[in-house]
Amino acid sequence: MKSNFIANQHLASASGQTLEVIDPSDGLPFEQIQRSQASDIDLAVTAARSAFKGPWGRLNAAERGRLLMALSRKVAEHADELAALEQRDCGKPTRQAAADAAALVRYFEFYAGSCDKFHGETIPYQNGYSVLTWREPHGVTGPVIPWNYPMQIFGRSVGGALAAGNSCVVKPAEDACLSLLRVAELAAQAGFPAGTINVVTGLGHEVGDALARHPGIDHISFTGSPRVGTLIQQVAAERHCPVTLELGGKSPQVVFEDADLDAAVPVILNAIVQNSGQTCSAGSRVLIHRPIYESLLARLGTAFAGLRAGPAGLDLDLGPLIRASQLERVSGFLHQARGDGIETVSQGQVVAQAPSGGYYQAPVLLRDVPVDHRLAQEEVFGPVLSAMAFDDEDHAVALANATDFGLVAGVWTRDGARQLRMARRIRSGQVFINNYGAGGGVELPFGGVKSSGYGREKGFEALLGFTTLKTVAIHHG
Repeated sequence: MKSNFIANQHLASASGQTLEVIDPSDGLPFEQIQRSQASDIDLAVTAARSAFKGPWGRLNAAERGRLLMALSRKVAEHADELAALEQRDCGKPTRQAAADAAALVRYFEFYAGSCDKFHGETIPYQNGYSVLTWREPHGVTGPVIPWNYPMQIFGRSVGGALAAGNSCVVKPAEDACLSLLRVAELAAQAGFPAGTINVVTGLGHEVGDALARHPGIDHISFTGSPRVGTLIQQVAAERHCPVTLELGGKSPQVVFEDADLDAAVPVILNAIVQNSGQTCSAGSRVLIHRPIYESLLARLGTAFAGLRAGPAGLDLDLGPLIRASQLERVSGFLHQARGDGIETVSQGQVVAQAPSGGYYQAPVLLRDVPVDHRLAQEEVFGPVLSAMAFDDEDHAVALANATDFGLVAGVWTRDGARQLRMARRIRSGQVFINNYGAGGGVELPFGGVKSSGYGREKGFEALLGFTTLKTVAIHHG
């Protein structure tokens, strides 16, 4: 049984209740976590406030950086262990779990180096004045981590918060928190003062709600659904608590007739099947220039037919979805597509070795999806790619922007002027030209517009959200 990690100690929830941890590969429980309540959050916030006012808050920027670098090394030493935990917890193929552990190392490494390089400014003003700005931490931050990429999103939110000088009370998703509890232990071993990083597990409507409402939380970062993001905003607004929100996407891949299709096809494929499509930035719509529509669909269809889903340990193209309800959601989209006459171009297969209790969904490629259809508007969060044709650049822009989301977009064309026009006209937090995701670089600011949220994580830009600006005006005559 796993305990909460508060003030560098393993603590059971005050409720005495637990939740089962399910292996998505077979649908069977294999561990238990704490079903925490508001009193556990209160205990963690008290510990975090004590650290912020005490030993953690007294460290200078260089000392914070050294601790973050020590944690980076600890994670690197235990990368295989962490990847194994995340693999079983989330159903990730071996390669994906290993990549997530490597990304966590890089996040802590990057933010370790940023601590003493995040500067204020001096402002020219009237004679007799010297004016400067300082960046100060909020205090106690509350990162709410989703189940699809626990280690990566912990790295980008907690890493940035710590680099800026905040302490953290982390609420991981109840579906996937084992790796994060272990990282918190490693942080204590690396020398982080008690209370700097606290991890409290439980259900969102119980412990997550308590975190969002707690008056001792000075900033919230949340990655998840627009519905829950709205609830967090409403609760936080009651006490004027700032929030950073990343709320998903319906991201387009726009392919023009002059694109290098040999380069584009494997990237388009990976962008929808990575992590079984359970990725906020998944390229879930492919918009294809009409002159190459049929030929590109044929190439993509051949690629889809060769994809295999199966247990995480087999390290196939896809693992299972996270839970039964997620499988039901994806199946519901596909059932509606069939009922509405949307044609399936191709689909992969679930291998025979897949346990019957696992949550497996073969990847599916659909064609001629109407722009106003649910499949073109809502986040499926599964390996389902919707294709539609466009006639010209204006039509492509209209289709790309025709959803409530605006997180990521890909554009495939050799025309340099078109590349820049499309990058400017698509409403999205990131636009990738002749690539998609750029390898997920931790240095690249990430976040969305419209219903994809606001604020930015990753890179130096994240530190702006994890700090507040103070202006100091000195009158010296």
